[in-house]
Amino acid sequence: MQEVKKLKRSLLLVDKDGEEITILVPIGRSILKAAHENDIYLEGACEASLACSTCHVIVMDVDYYNKLEDPTDEENDMLDLAIGLTETSRLGCQLIVKHELDGIQLAMLYAHA
Repeated sequence: MQEVKKLKRSLLLVDKDGEEITILVPIGRSILKAAHENDIYLEGACEASLACSTCHVIVMDVDYYNKLEDPTDEENDMLDLAIGLTETSRLGCQLIVKHELDGIQLAMLYAHA
């Protein structure tokens, strides 16, 4: 059982009402897909084709944000359309869970469980 846990990372999602939801996410999974697999509503209108900003999330700690790969030009173009854009905004469909993201906290402005 411990072996399986090593392949997952803890993720804290905070919805628009401030409700905190902690989930275990397999390494290599996108935040958008992980939310859907855990019955957490995070819209993904374009089905992760990088054609909208509806899965916009905010990384709540800049140290975690700095561990992420830089967003692509295409992601930045879509983020420019997001409501509530911040310096640590990302698209959930483009955020892929990796080892060093264990414990990351993400705010979901328009999502709910």
